Amino acid sequence: MFCVDDLAKYREGNRLEAKRAVSGLPSSMWATYSSFANTNGGVILLGVDESYDKSIKPVGLSNPEELISDFWNTINNPQKVNLNTLLDKHAHVEAIDGKYIVVIEVPRADRTVKPIFLNQKPYAETYRRDGEGDYRCTREMVEAMIRDKGEKTQDMLVLEKMPLSVFDYDCVRRYHNRMKVTRPGHIWEELDSVEFLQKLGAIGIGDDDKRHPTTAGLLMFGFEHEITREYPQYFLDYQERYDSDVRWTDRITSASGEWSGNLYDFFYRTYNKLIQNPSIKTPFRMENGRDRIDDTPIHIALREALANCLINADFYGTRGVVIRNNLEGIIMENQGCFRISLNEALSGGISSPRNSVIIKMFNLIDIGERSGSGVPLIHKTWDKQEWVSPLYTEQFDPDRVALNLSFKAQSKNNQSAEQSTVKAQNKAQNKAHSN
Repeated sequence: MFCVDDLAKYREGNRLEAKRAVSGLPSSMWATYSSFANTNGGVILLGVDESYDKSIKPVGLSNPEELISDFWNTINNPQKVNLNTLLDKHAHVEAIDGKYIVVIEVPRADRTVKPIFLNQKPYAETYRRDGEGDYRCTREMVEAMIRDKGEKTQDMLVLEKMPLSVFDYDCVRRYHNRMKVTRPGHIWEELDSVEFLQKLGAIGIGDDDKRHPTTAGLLMFGFEHEITREYPQYFLDYQERYDSDVRWTDRITSASGEWSGNLYDFFYRTYNKLIQNPSIKTPFRMENGRDRIDDTPIHIALREALANCLINADFYGTRGVVIRNNLEGIIMENQGCFRISLNEALSGGISSPRNSVIIKMFNLIDIGERSGSGVPLIHKTWDKQEWVSPLYTEQFDPDRVALNLSFKAQSKNNQSAEQSTVKAQNKAQNKAHSN
């Protein structure tokens, strides 16, 4: 939270914009409002100036209340701004050394109201924040925000031009058998493949009253060459590098033609590679004197992280899903931005998956969490191992999220894992600007 008493410690950056505003509201502040709302929120200061050393000092406003009044009049004008996301408390006057400034705190907009744009031009005047500047979003970025708005998630669409032959039915049978093991006696156990897929949400009824694949079904069980008809940029890539002298010691891609190329097969092919990483020690222990139990909290956390990566990917986006596995750690990248704030994800209890049908499919075979506890579980597991805390980073144009799961030990001189995590997240996402 911004503290006016520490003004001299702040610097302009990803979440702070300083403007003199001595002649009235600067026109450029509206692009900043749009960019903060569409990114991670931020603070706009009016009546301040940036010194040669980048520090911020008050210059004072002669009539700050009038400035705030003009601000509310403009932000509530739909001809200028499509939506006001602020409450009364978010704009206020502060006094520093006898000089008045205006503080405007812009919260991160909920994904259901994005994009926040100007002058009734969503494709021309939607902004995001990058470093110290506001930049116009591309058409692709705006469309990604629009896709995330609806209550129905991206994977619910019924593909009326596609037949049921897009599915790899061998893959469907393997999934069905796995579900029989994890949920014995389930009411869907004896269904044939088509009826089973319809119950899963992999098949829907089109306007022609016929059965067709849904986007979730296509992604989860379809053949890669069929998936790319709907998702031209679809690509899944596992890269393994245990030897620094070679580019890859192993690689799996959805476009190889050697396997189905769908999400279900990729999950297990990749997961079975990840758990063989030499840096992950699988303890040997017995249960009832005979059974080896090797499903450790690390294994569970890796399944959770990999499922989250696939469940939250925007498959209409570019560059695809990339999993990098090496001796120092694992990096999981997916296309698309966070649908909730990182603080909400770290706290747990809030879930907003980009592909809700796919998460249901994973849940039915005991993979993934619907309650929003997945991210805290991963952090807790890494903390217990005394490894460097997991680090999430978000980038834009193209929109991507990356999770870095390091196997490096925490420094003994560091703060607690939770404190380290919060600081790392803030540095990566917000580029904090206080000394």
